[in-house]
Parts: sequence; C-alpha cells; structure tokens
Amino acid sequence: MIAIIGAGIGGLTTALSLHAAGLPCRVYEAVQEPKAIGCGINLLPHAVRELCELGLNGALHGSGIPTADMIHCDRFGNQIWRAERGRAAGYRWPQYSIHRGDLQMILMDAVRERLGPSAVQTGLQLARFSQTARDVRLELEDRGQGRKAIVTADVLVGCDGIHSSVRAQLHPGETRPSWNGIQMWRGVTEVEPFLGGRSMIVAGSNRRAKFVAYPISRRAERRGRALVNWVAEVLLGTDAGAASENWDRKAPLAAVLPHFSDFRFDWLDVPALITNASTIYEYPMVDRDPLPWWTQGRVTLLGDAAHPMYPVGSNGGSQAILDARVLAWELARSAEPTAALQAYEEARRPRTSELVMTARKMGPERVLATVEERAPNGFGRVEDVLTRAELSTLDADYRRLTGSDAQELNQRPSWSVVPRHVG
Repeated sequence: MIAIIGAGIGGLTTALSLHAAGLPCRVYEAVQEPKAIGCGINLLPHAVRELCELGLNGALHGSGIPTADMIHCDRFGNQIWRAERGRAAGYRWPQYSIHRGDLQMILMDAVRERLGPSAVQTGLQLARFSQTARDVRLELEDRGQGRKAIVTADVLVGCDGIHSSVRAQLHPGETRPSWNGIQMWRGVTEVEPFLGGRSMIVAGSNRRAKFVAYPISRRAERRGRALVNWVAEVLLGTDAGAASENWDRKAPLAAVLPHFSDFRFDWLDVPALITNASTIYEYPMVDRDPLPWWTQGRVTLLGDAAHPMYPVGSNGGSQAILDARVLAWELARSAEPTAALQAYEEARRPRTSELVMTARKMGPERVLATVEERAPNGFGRVEDVLTRAELSTLDADYRRLTGSDAQELNQRPSWSVVPRHVG
C-alpha cells in the first residue's frame, strides 16, 4: 500500500494515477472536512492531457473555461503582446482556467468513487515516520479528537504543500520559504464578460503594480456572465515584512485597492472588480530553494512539497499533476519501490528545479518594466515602445516558463500503464 500525505491537487491526482495503474493507495489529510475553497488556477495543456487520460475531461469541460489567449497590456489597458493558448496554439488539449475548489472536488469525487469512500482519511496529520528496508511506519495524529493512528505502508509520498511535514523530516533545519518582496492579493468576482470572455489578461508590471485576471466558470458563462479570478501584485520590498504563507489569510479592501485605483480600461474596471469581491486573500510571493534530493529509501516528495515556485507561468498545480503521473508510471513499471522512486526523481527533479529558478528571474517582467519606463503615460502603438526583438523576447520568456512545446507534447507517448496487479 502507498500512503499519500495531503489531499490537494497533487495528492489526489497521485491517488487516481496509482489506482489506474493497479497500485493500492490511501490518502491522509489533516483537514477534517475538505471544502471547495480558494480562487482560480490555470491548468496548462500538458497537465490537462494527464487529467484527460484519467477520464476527467468531461468534468473539466463542464466546470472550467478553455482559455483562448493571454494578453499583456500596460496599466492603461493598451495591448503589448498577445499569445493564443491551448488548442488555438496547436495543442491537442486545451488550457483550462478553473476554480481551485471546483478542481479539488472533481478530483476528490473521482477518488472516492473509484477507490472507495475510505480512500481519503481526513483529520489525520503526519507527526513523524520511520522506515526499514521493507516498509514505512507512519504516526498520524487527530489533534481535534486527541487520537493517534499507526499505519504501515510500502511507500510514503509527501504531497503536503510548502510547509510539508514529510519534507521537514527529510531535510531538517530548512529555513522558511524565501520571499521576493511582492505581496499578492486574490479574489473572485462576477462581472460582464470582457475581451470575448475567455482571455487571460496581465496588466502593468511588478516594478509598480501588476494585475492578472481570467474567467474560471463555465456555469457563469452559460448565464452570460464571467466569474473572474483576479490576482493583484505589488512590490513592497522585503523590509516590509511578509505575511504568513497561508492562503486563508483575509485582507481588507483598503490594503489592495489604492494600488490599482487608476486601472480603469475601456473593457474592464479593475477597482470595481476588486471592490466587489466577497473575500480578499493575501499571500506573499514565496518559494523554496531547489532541493538536492527528494527521495530517501521508500519516501519521496511531490508537488509543492518538493518544488514550491513563484506563480509565474501557471506551473504550480500543473507540475504537481505531472509529478503524480510520472510517479505512478515508474512505480507500475518496477517491482522495486526504491528504484522506482529514484527513477521518478531523476525524471522530475531537474526539470522542476529549472522551473523554480526560471520563475525567480521573472522573465517577462523585464519587458513589461521597459514599457512602463518608456511610456509611463501610455502609448498608441506598441511598435513605438518596443522593438520587434524585445517583443520576441517576451514570447520566448513565456515559452521557457510554461515549457510549452506543442509538437513535443502532442507526440510524447502516454504515461498511462496497464496495471500489473489490482489492489
């Protein structure tokens, strides 16, 4: 049996992938009742492919928005750069923008339906683990009820986020996540559709203030509306003191609105979008240094527990999904768990470490900052502000961030496997 710590996107996708490969598993989640909370998330085509191969295409299509394009503009709404996304960009799979809570419930419902209602054990937090050459022993605690449980597994997978208890035991003494001085605020607001109803927009620059917005709900779209996820980013500087790395931390309207009071476009009123959100959450833009290793014996890490990265390029959740699929693929191909975990790490750690460091460079921000410097009061033609080479650099930076090569993805063999055995 494979024990999975954490019932987030990575943990639940791991459970579905292992089950599809015929490998028994169980998920342990510290939260007593997982709920559909949070804001929006983008799933890139390479992640959508994996969820489709797990049979979730219908649920994704019924809930999320297939993103048509990404548009960069200045703080006045003037277009700098546009790139098609998903199928329009040549992929066989779309890019979906979806409410994180909806995605969580799609995955949770699929796990419980396929693996059984007891496949996800809630209210249990990992206190510690130990291992031998044959198995891993988990000590789990229900802090609400004061009960403890001992579980023995063949493999332990830490999918428990940026503050992973599995990672903390594998790498004791690691410091807090690194903050780059950018504070983020997030919210979800229903508005009239803008720019065709399926565009992701990025306005401004992190040199001052940057605003990201995109629709995330097919249900709202059917009603002729747009449920928009928005992210407001402001460079405060590391001497300002970062807030707790907790997405549940709520913020007052006054903390974010003044930074975007003049972001009013012909096609979107950003101050109104912020003001009409029912709840605003704040979070510092943080990551962790890439680890020299994830795996020790029968224990490994996955998703944010392994490689938390800046939310630049829509990679966080997508990379966790890829981790899950590769892990299941390697475990299904090998009769020796320790060798399979090493093969998984060799396949995934170099790539995700590269993405962590690439996101830190904030590649596209260089060009966006140039626009702000050269045209602080806006512009009529982007060609009067940026050269063709600079625009090409912006496109290339995004391709590096997303790892987007349509032909490579379209031709890559599947990571689905024929089960070795069913447990």
